[in-house]
Amino acid sequence: MAIVETLVEEELSEIAEIRIDPVNGTRSLWAMKPFKANELIIEFIAKDVYSIPSRMTVQISEDVHILLHPEALECANHSCDPNIFFDTTSMELVTLKPIHTGDELTFFYPSAEWNMASTFECNCGASNCIGHIRGAKYLDQKTINRYRFTDFIKGKLATTGKWA
Repeated sequence: MAIVETLVEEELSEIAEIRIDPVNGTRSLWAMKPFKANELIIEFIAKDVYSIPSRMTVQISEDVHILLHPEALECANHSCDPNIFFDTTSMELVTLKPIHTGDELTFFYPSAEWNMASTFECNCGASNCIGHIRGAKYLDQKTINRYRFTDFIKGKLATTGKWA
């Protein structure tokens, strides 16, 4: 597994870089090359699996939450105007729209989380910012219609009547 891990980390280093804010220490992920809309960025796997969510996990099913590998992917921050999507069915990170070299890679956290372990007030600055980020469970229909969701989240939304 160590050889596979090294190769995946090397592949990601050609695609994106981690930046650390010198003031608050937060990490972020930035594109090292351009991408087209709906393009595969990289495949990912589960580094570890947990039965409950944490601030760093991505939800796969009702009681499966994974830490991502390559590990650098966990530096992708939230935005209400995301440019990437974690497809947890195919285990691929894909683009939602064109990305330029130097753009921050961001995703909509509720697209892959039903009820987040760590909620927060969003400061993304997007014109469509939804404010308090808690998970897909708490989204209204208008907000749901704007985003792409994982198959698991679509299933959860369907049980609430919010997904057709």
